[in-house]
Amino acid sequence: MTDDKPPSERHAPPRARHAGARAPSRRGGRAGSGAAPRAAAARVLDAVLHRGRSLKTELAAALPALGDPRDRALVEAICFAVLRAPSRYEAAVGAWMPRPLPRRDGELKALLYAGLAQLDPLRLPAHAALAATVEAARGLGRAHQAGLVNALLRRAQREGVPAGDPAAHWPAWLRERLAADWPRDLPAILAASATEPPLWLRVNRRRGTRDAYRERLREAGIEAAIDPALPDGLRLDATVPVAALPEFDAGAASVQDASAQLVAEALAPAPGARVLDACAAPGGKAAHLLERDPGLRLLALDVDPVRLERVRATLARLRLDGATLRAADAADPGAWWDGAPFDAVLLDAPCSATGVIRRQPDVLRHRRAADLDALVAAQARLLDGCWRTLAPGGVLLYATCSILEAENAAQIAAFLARTPDARAEPLDARFGRVSGAGRQRLPGEHGGDGFFYARLRKSGGSG
Repeated sequence: MTDDKPPSERHAPPRARHAGARAPSRRGGRAGSGAAPRAAAARVLDAVLHRGRSLKTELAAALPALGDPRDRALVEAICFAVLRAPSRYEAAVGAWMPRPLPRRDGELKALLYAGLAQLDPLRLPAHAALAATVEAARGLGRAHQAGLVNALLRRAQREGVPAGDPAAHWPAWLRERLAADWPRDLPAILAASATEPPLWLRVNRRRGTRDAYRERLREAGIEAAIDPALPDGLRLDATVPVAALPEFDAGAASVQDASAQLVAEALAPAPGARVLDACAAPGGKAAHLLERDPGLRLLALDVDPVRLERVRATLARLRLDGATLRAADAADPGAWWDGAPFDAVLLDAPCSATGVIRRQPDVLRHRRAADLDALVAAQARLLDGCWRTLAPGGVLLYATCSILEAENAAQIAAFLARTPDARAEPLDARFGRVSGAGRQRLPGEHGGDGFFYARLRKSGGSG
């Protein structure tokens, strides 16, 4: 299971914009050949696909060795493209190879997948992509197999990469649950989860208006669209590195998915309210709340002190102060709560991340059916613990980036059944379709991630 937030609050991997590369590498091809990033992508993919490693961890280790930011972007683009539909490339290689590759050739297999992904969906210039991938085979110590790489990729260039079943790599148990929860929507969910998402920005309203920042983007050659549901949001269909965004380091904007931006709209604390962000890392939602109202008295908790530092860094970049940060388990208020009730609580709960597969494609390789029971239990503990800290008349917003009813509608139904002083308040259609006492957005709807929201009011007080 994971308690990490989706990459909707981090920089989404940029689309590859070139087929060449300039980063030197001792292992991966000669400098300037474009082989280095291809070799790096193959090593990352081999680790994730064949050794069960985390994509995030492997990229964090591989990318710093590439000096050119375009090379780093290319590695990310290749890895995400392959991992969104690995069964497609596995099927193509299996059909075109005269005999199956042995287990020891996992790195070569990953390089072939990387080559196929460059042709489709990345659509890099074929000649340069093929030449650099063949060179990468030599750089990986597989000169004797460079001809095989060349032959297979040239066939793909001539015939196209077979479509296959882009969701064949989904665990059977998860597909069955989704089919039960969303029978009519399952094909759309699977298709959206295999598609590269747009890049959503949240403009820091303390630094300027959304329209003004959109104009600054246009002056920088970056086109952005407005979504009326998002007062601070801009959508970029052509993803760019954050370094290209005007005054990003100075806090003018953040990367945050549309569905995540709606959390602040759903909570909507009163001006100057005392607010708890119970599972705050990496800090995007806490920052959004403070951008909307710098007078909030906000306590940001996270159980992991290391991850809490990410909240601190997020707030520092955005020049936001006024928040108190504390490492603590929100489910155990006796260990951290001073007894002063909160007017509003945001519980962005740890979940299965099934709504953000397109941003975290390796989730499908790590998630197990047994994880769900543990997550549901942890969510229930957090709901009960946070509810204790909420003032009469106060509001708790429960949110997840899951699309499983067990974590969402069923979780809230169980909470309402055991909590006499809790009642659900309606949310409007901006937040998705009605799902039990809350609202559910499915992946790709309105360009956003899969997300669930439930707004709960505590009886008493004037609310």
